[in-house]
Amino acid sequence: MKLFQGVYWVRIFKFFVIILILPSCASKKTHEAGTEPISHELWNELLIEHVDTSGWVNYQGLKEDPKILLDYLALLSSNRPNEVHWSGKERLAYWINLYNAFTLKLIIDHYPLESIKEIGSRIQIPFINSPWDIEGIDFGDEKISLNYVEHQILRKFFNEPRIHFAINCASVSCPALRNEAYVAFKIDEQLTDQAHRFLNDPSKNVITPERLRLSKIFQWFSEDFNDPQTLYENLSLWSGIPINDYATSQFIDYDWSLNEQPRP
Repeated sequence: MKLFQGVYWVRIFKFFVIILILPSCASKKTHEAGTEPISHELWNELLIEHVDTSGWVNYQGLKEDPKILLDYLALLSSNRPNEVHWSGKERLAYWINLYNAFTLKLIIDHYPLESIKEIGSRIQIPFINSPWDIEGIDFGDEKISLNYVEHQILRKFFNEPRIHFAINCASVSCPALRNEAYVAFKIDEQLTDQAHRFLNDPSKNVITPERLRLSKIFQWFSEDFNDPQTLYENLSLWSGIPINDYATSQFIDYDWSLNEQPRP
């Protein structure tokens, strides 16, 4: 009888220990959420399926089956990077991928449409009511916009002008949406390749040693491309074409038509 009572009290003790431990485990899990860099495999899978090698997007197919996109955005939202546990390259890859993923979400939420600029007010005032000002990127207690990601995070903290060849505005004149996820271990190689492809695409830029016809991206963000090297030095480096100091330049009209694959 005494042995039975001893076993009984041991079981009671174990029960209460488990009850006490469970909340602390849950608390630890919540505390650690977002501390470790995430995998971008979901995003890679989506891009391979819905984006071709030229950067054209199958928005209709994506709208019909958005599960992977939604799962990936949820993963991003619950794992915001921090400077303690994430390297600079891991954070850079995260924010570029987030920008591009949310842009696709923005398009399919309003699809079909001919241009991203159809989203929002007909009269668009920058930083007030353009598509890039919609605060739809959800971090629970905070919502941010594409403009916030671009100007207050990517441009402000990374000092990396090649981001302008990586983030995609869902338009024909944008640098092509890369059909693979940006990842830390090869992001420098990916950004260099994006720059080269964009500058050598005659539908977006025409570069010779003496004369340049450039995307308006280089006009809108001129300060980003002149520090620490000059614009011409950067263009020569990224394009592989030596540009003379006396070369003339002009900017090409921007085509805001949707970067969509032909509809069946």
